[in-house]
Amino acid sequence: MFLIDADILVYRIGWSCNDEEEGVALRRLNSVLLDLLYVDLNCPADEDNAHTPYVLYLTGKGNFRNDYAITAKYKGNRDNKPKPIHIQAIRQHLIDQWDAVVTDNEEADDAIAIAATTLGEEGVIVSLDKDFLQVPTRMYNFVKRTWTTTNEFDGMHFLYRQMLMGDRIDNIIGIKGIGEVKSSKLLAECTTEREHYDKVVEVYAEHEELDTAAAEVRVIENARLLYLRRVAGEIWEPPHAEQ
Repeated sequence: MFLIDADILVYRIGWSCNDEEEGVALRRLNSVLLDLLYVDLNCPADEDNAHTPYVLYLTGKGNFRNDYAITAKYKGNRDNKPKPIHIQAIRQHLIDQWDAVVTDNEEADDAIAIAATTLGEEGVIVSLDKDFLQVPTRMYNFVKRTWTTTNEFDGMHFLYRQMLMGDRIDNIIGIKGIGEVKSSKLLAECTTEREHYDKVVEVYAEHEELDTAAAEVRVIENARLLYLRRVAGEIWEPPHAEQ
């Protein structure tokens, strides 16, 4: 089953057709999806549309992460940014014509990660979003046309690197000066999840001059904002000592 991140399609098609008529945007969307499904992914044709081997996901209203963002407003850096003029028409077309699933109080990414976890080897995430590298599954990047397979350890390791780096796109504040290379080096010797957690807390305490309890608050905040749910309603919790 192909689990398609339709949020990305909305914006990519929307911006590319921002100076075009609505109909042009919708036709381009259909063309991109048909190429993706039947050329790139080689989906079998289903004239009755009864057993489509894919699901498209859109982010709906509400987001539980807003309740956990303390250091900075979650995605607050996007508040005043313009959106494509055809965004609503494209979203509605995906719902009406492509049966897109719209999430409630969570992001499309969460619903996709939950489905991928449930499906196991039968699930493939279709997206450009690097955040999915924390999910043990296969992923297809439809721009680079590359496949990635993530296992349990690598997915967990990537999440803890994200905790250190933060995510400027979503306004999640990490540690200044720690990026892809440094986060990897700092966690290179960690072999268990608990070792990852303790190391990240230690780094926050050192860099932000915090005591251990305050550093843990920062780490848990970032983890809850970054972590993609694997089961419905899940909220990230620190690992036990033996993990």
